[in-house]
Amino acid sequence: MSNNKRTVYVNGDYVPEDEAKVSVFDRGFLFADAVYEVTSVIDGKFLDFDAHTARLERSLNELDMPMPMTRDELLDAHRQLIEMNNVQEGCVYIQVTRGVADRDFIFPEGIAQTVIMFTQAKKLTGEKKGLRVISTPDIRWGRRDIKTVQLLAASIGKTAAKKQGKDDTWLVKEGTVTEGSSNNTYIVTKDGKIVTRHLSNTILPGITRAAVLKLAAEQGLEIEERPFTIEEAKDATEAFMTAATSFVTPVIEIDGTQMSGGIPGPISLRLNEIYIEEGKKTSI
Repeated sequence: MSNNKRTVYVNGDYVPEDEAKVSVFDRGFLFADAVYEVTSVIDGKFLDFDAHTARLERSLNELDMPMPMTRDELLDAHRQLIEMNNVQEGCVYIQVTRGVADRDFIFPEGIAQTVIMFTQAKKLTGEKKGLRVISTPDIRWGRRDIKTVQLLAASIGKTAAKKQGKDDTWLVKEGTVTEGSSNNTYIVTKDGKIVTRHLSNTILPGITRAAVLKLAAEQGLEIEERPFTIEEAKDATEAFMTAATSFVTPVIEIDGTQMSGGIPGPISLRLNEIYIEEGKKTSI
């Protein structure tokens, strides 16, 4: 990020980031009673915007919250933000909380939601060097399919990886990998199958995941949606992760075991290439 102050969106207003304010009684702050989405920007356009909007609405519905704005209002605000902040490549985050109320565990009724949006300018395209990951216990709550702002467990896992000189963590529950700290996880078996965990409450239904699996199937690759273990991953020919802000990212080491000769594998690199190509075609 440059030293220039960003303009951020707060409840309908576009304000300098150091003037943006949210109440100390906001339930997003007090209870993590909030959801978020992040949409990537390439060449000044949004990838998978409608899919991210649909998932935002689903997350809100699961927590008995309405959509605070229409799809077109949301798109307009996203476009205004990247224009104001001159973001050609990067992402836009939106966070929606239940709103401001005195501290009480019961959901308050009849209060206005808090909506904030901000940009991050960052390089999303270019060479993929591959990541080294460790495994850590998945200690998150039971509704990981809802994209809430309660990301402390993921932060703990990612920080543990950094302390070991690694890049990220794969979260493990009851002996199998659920997902990464902020991404879906995959392995490629010796017979060329892509294996990734099936959708359920245990993982986030990744927008990039859905797009990449569709593209993989179109390339004639066989996909198996089921849990896999760290030991099975270590025995695989390739491993990779997908996320909205990193697309398809190769994994070159898992718990000290080198993957694909310590370099990004061909399937993950090709899928990343195709995803960007196809994403640009449908970006808005």
